[in-house]
This record gives sequence, C-alpha cells and structure tokens, in this order.
Amino acid sequence: MSDTPKGAFIQRDKVTYAIVPRSPMGLVTPEILENIARVAKKHEIPIIKITSGQRFALVGMKPEIVDEVWNDLGMNIGPAVELCVHYVQSCPGTAVCRFGMQDSLGLAAKLEKMFVGLDLPAKAKIGISGCPNNCGEGFVRDFGVYGKKSGWTVMFGGNSGGRPRIGNVLAEGLTDEQVVELAKKCFDYYGANAKTKERTARFIDRIGVEEFKKIVLE
Repeated sequence: MSDTPKGAFIQRDKVTYAIVPRSPMGLVTPEILENIARVAKKHEIPIIKITSGQRFALVGMKPEIVDEVWNDLGMNIGPAVELCVHYVQSCPGTAVCRFGMQDSLGLAAKLEKMFVGLDLPAKAKIGISGCPNNCGEGFVRDFGVYGKKSGWTVMFGGNSGGRPRIGNVLAEGLTDEQVVELAKKCFDYYGANAKTKERTARFIDRIGVEEFKKIVLE
C-alpha cells in the first residue's frame, strides 16, 4: 500500500510533498486567496507556485500535515500526477475581453464539470479560448477549442512538453453542446485504444489523424 498522503505528490528532496487545490478555469475569489494565505502561514508552507494550468501548488510540506492542510483549505483536490484529465484552462472570453467572440469560461465550466478527473491511459489537459488569438493554448493541449463568430473550432492531440505537437483541427463552427459531445467521443476512443502513458499527441501520431476523424466525426 502506498504511504503517499491523499492528494499529494513527492518532491525532489524525496521528503516533502506538494498539493494542488482545484481552481476551475483559474477563477478565484478574495476569500479563496485569503484562505490559501492563512493556511500557508499556519502550516509554514514555504512555497506557493502558480502553475501553467492556472492553479496553485502548495509545496514543501511534511506528509504528516497534508490531511490537516486539506481540511483547513476546504478545497477539492486538483489532479496533478494521476492518469486522467487534469484541468481545463481558459481565457476570459466574452466575460471581459474585448477580443472575445465566444463564452470561453461558460464552455470551460461545462467541460471541467464533465471531464476533470476522468480516468485515461495518460494525463490530459484541456484549453479553451474565446477567439483565434488562442490565449487558452488549445493548440498545445490534448483537447483544445477556440471561438470564432461562426462558433467553436476543436483541436485534438496537442502537446507543449519536450516533444511539442500542434493539435489537429477536427471540426469548426460548433455549438457548446456539439463541443461537449465531440469531447466525449474523443476521450472515449482515446481511452479505449491508447497505450498506458501514451499521451494524445503520440496516440494521434501512431494511428493517424484521418483514422481518428473517421471514428469521432461519424
């Protein structure tokens, strides 16, 4: 049985742990920020890092305090190392941005609720942008979406890691509901056919994007 505390992962020193509270689409309130600061001070957590996925990582705690830290935070666990959908990142979209063409936060909330934590052969990330400027980085996310006046454009198979890959465009001019439906088809097929720890980028490289399109767009 693993001795790793729930919702934590070991650090470089092989002694301390980090946790990532779930902050959907990177949205926080003054109360959340104040509580994170209070908990970090109380438990003398040495590092708070804003991650590339629009989340907070609390780093450098001994394993025996992890459960108490989670209790004090009162926040859900954000997947960080598990083989599943880790997060949905999003730009502000039409909520505030003058370039926004579609409601990226609204769509991201639907995808967050449905897919974050979904078990998969490897980790996966989702990026949503309200316009073609792609501030939500969808082209380098496993499942990416950006908005135009005509609707949503969907990409799949992107990666920004050591072997970067631009995701392939699967469909254009979609509604929110059609994006959600297509996301389910993509993750269902990938989940059933990918090798363990094979990211979507390598999966698409292996089977070919045209073969993937035949399945998810039929």
